[in-house]
Amino acid sequence: MFEKISLSDVAELPRWRQPTILLFVLAAALPIAFSTWFALLNNFVIEVANFDGADIGWLHTVREIPGFLAFGVIFVILIIREQILGLVSLILLGGATAVTAWFPTFGGILMITLLSSIGFHYYETVNQSLQLQWLDKKRAPKMLGWITATASASTLVVYVLIVMTWESLGLSYNFVFLASGGVTALIALVALLVFPQFENPTIQVKEIVLKRRYWLYYALQFMAGARRQIFVVFAGFMMVEKFGFDVHELTGLYLINLVANMAFAPLVGGVVSRFGEQRTLLVEYAGLVAVFLAYGGLYYFGWGIVLAMGLYVVDHLLFSMALALKTYFQKIADPQDIAPTAAVAFTINHIAAVFLPALLGLLWLFSPGAVFVLAAGMAFVSFALALLIPRHPEKGNETRMSWFAGVAAE
Repeated sequence: MFEKISLSDVAELPRWRQPTILLFVLAAALPIAFSTWFALLNNFVIEVANFDGADIGWLHTVREIPGFLAFGVIFVILIIREQILGLVSLILLGGATAVTAWFPTFGGILMITLLSSIGFHYYETVNQSLQLQWLDKKRAPKMLGWITATASASTLVVYVLIVMTWESLGLSYNFVFLASGGVTALIALVALLVFPQFENPTIQVKEIVLKRRYWLYYALQFMAGARRQIFVVFAGFMMVEKFGFDVHELTGLYLINLVANMAFAPLVGGVVSRFGEQRTLLVEYAGLVAVFLAYGGLYYFGWGIVLAMGLYVVDHLLFSMALALKTYFQKIADPQDIAPTAAVAFTINHIAAVFLPALLGLLWLFSPGAVFVLAAGMAFVSFALALLIPRHPEKGNETRMSWFAGVAAE
């Protein structure tokens, strides 16, 4: 049904049909639906469904269940190619986002969020795998930086449109969700039909892969997932609940954040190439400790809205440095392990995501500042783990304690 071509022969294709271009197209398509959903979510659930901190915690717990089950990708790709699965998942995400406003109740929002989350997490799992398979190791850090910048540019367009039109045109949640989700689904469908299926000469293992020599990568993924949940769930919610942000105001903050990320993200690849994965991640984690402690200070000491906005932007800039974790794994992994390990790592990344939002949503009702102090502790643990990354990671030199990890026993 679909044209197939080996990665070794892609140079014969027109530039616009090559795998790298597809990665950029996908990077641009995802944020159209997801960033719109993210920008409108907190106002939508508070204004339409009267959510409180506990409700938003449950919503994000449900949203992360498909991420926890991402290892299921390994079994799905037994019958569906990774590339096709990624595009079909993106279509599901777009379609579910499009009809979000049709379900304005607690149960309805949870149901449609679960469907869009299945699309998002299966797409992200496959996309990370394809990036590491299709990009050359030497070029990967810089290319990943530019791909991140492309996603930021797409998100920027979304946020500009919301800020400029939401209030002036009196847009409804239904119209914006329908438009953004529909565009993402359409782009994914066109990509499914236009791009050939790229055959990787290295056959991916299609079973669950857990190797002791990847233990540090697994640990860092777990901590990243736990820490990310606190920011994703509660940082934006705080802006609406504590500071009273409206849709266009919150989106304006996201817009400022995106402009900063578009300028910063392409530089991160160069930083990783020059200074290595360990130093890059140490800077990220040390910065996150400071940011989350300052978030806690917003509640304990009554610091103001300007600081809150600045912290939000700095947090995202630091998060863009996480691409170093991808290239660290690319350097230590067996090529055939990339797809199954990406799925397993995505599951590990979401273990804490299944229970943390709900539990911390309850804690939020009593002490919002404590939630961010806990996140600072998680960032410190990540910093300690990153100290174990060697200066030049490779197979056989995965950590500074490779001997302790039992590599020789494999």
